[in-house]
Amino acid sequence: MLFTRILKLCPPIADKGPVSTLAHPTMTPARSADGAIHGPVDLDRFSYADRPTPPAPRWEGAESDLARVGRKTTSSRGRGLHGQLVQQLGQMIVSGDLGADRPLVPEEIGQRFEVSRTVVRESLRVLEAKGLVSARPNVGTRVRPVSDWNLLDPDIIEWRAFGPQRDEQRRELFELRWAIEPLASRLASGHGREDVQQRLAELIEIMGHACAQADLGTYVRADAELHGLILQLAGNRMLEHLSGIVACALQVSGGPATSCERPSEASVGLHARLVDALGAGDGTSAETTMRALLTVHPEIEPSVPAPREH
Repeated sequence: MLFTRILKLCPPIADKGPVSTLAHPTMTPARSADGAIHGPVDLDRFSYADRPTPPAPRWEGAESDLARVGRKTTSSRGRGLHGQLVQQLGQMIVSGDLGADRPLVPEEIGQRFEVSRTVVRESLRVLEAKGLVSARPNVGTRVRPVSDWNLLDPDIIEWRAFGPQRDEQRRELFELRWAIEPLASRLASGHGREDVQQRLAELIEIMGHACAQADLGTYVRADAELHGLILQLAGNRMLEHLSGIVACALQVSGGPATSCERPSEASVGLHARLVDALGAGDGTSAETTMRALLTVHPEIEPSVPAPREH
């Protein structure tokens, strides 16, 4: 059968850590019960550089709430066989290897990936929560159309960004960032949080050192935290909810459409100017600088994305 033939192309799952096409860590948004940003105690950080070399700055400690952006409660990472199966099936669905032409048979999945019925059942529930599949009596579990997918789910963003829809996903992420981040920068200006302003300054220092060392991984992580903090500081909980999407955009980027991810002196300088504008309460400058930051590379048109024909 078609589904069985497709599954045979994938190796069985071994319990040796999550199977993913992604090399980046995804961080988690967390807030207090009242949704407020936490205080100075939360500003302790782990060291971004795996091998810090003087004069690299180091901030040790547990990852705090302010640093966590990107993961939703439905994320499949770090859950053993269950998480691995979600990754495998999710990637196959998003890439189009599994379609709606026939049901997903739990018995076939369990046999091919050598996992229990419980693992299969729980994995399909996660995929259903993401909108990828639906289970109905007398119909079975089938792949749902793209219009039903939760396209803001971090896992789906990653699967699309590393599949056939890579270019489309990156374009959509960039257009979303263009729409929300300049506004968030204006709203976040004059936030009055000295502890957060200090953290933003520390992130600029980290990014500057990473740029000098050509350390892309460190640069991206600091960049993601900085942009996530700005969305949290905007004072709009709907914008704050999108901070994880921006983090994903930075983490899965690699083409010119997302610009912030590549270390350069120009990019670090614009980030520093943005942080200064936020601290000074200059909303106009913060908004303008964010727009400039999103078009920092010459291959990107320094204008609002043009309308497309449908």
